[in-house]
Amino acid sequence: MSKTFRMAMLATGLVFGAATLAKAQGQNCAPREVVVEQLASRYGETRQSMGLGRDNAMMEVFASAETGSWTITVTSAGGMTCLVASGQAFETLAEALPPEGNDA
Repeated sequence: MSKTFRMAMLATGLVFGAATLAKAQGQNCAPREVVVEQLASRYGETRQSMGLGRDNAMMEVFASAETGSWTITVTSAGGMTCLVASGQAFETLAEALPPEGNDA
């Protein structure tokens, strides 16, 4: 399933799932609880990692260990979550930094 098609399907689900769907900066956005529920029920994705960005925006990576699908979201301090990217072949990595002085 292509990234564009998957984003379109998720956006369609959010439209039917929440009357408060909004467009922000050209991205599909909805209240966080709606987005999280849709990612879980439609794609089997759960939160794998998170981090804080500028203006206390929370970046989250959701993924399905079963299918390998993944979605990156950003949630504003006000609670609106926007889809940033999605795709396939998610893998969990824990790579160590190279030894100091090693260019590799």
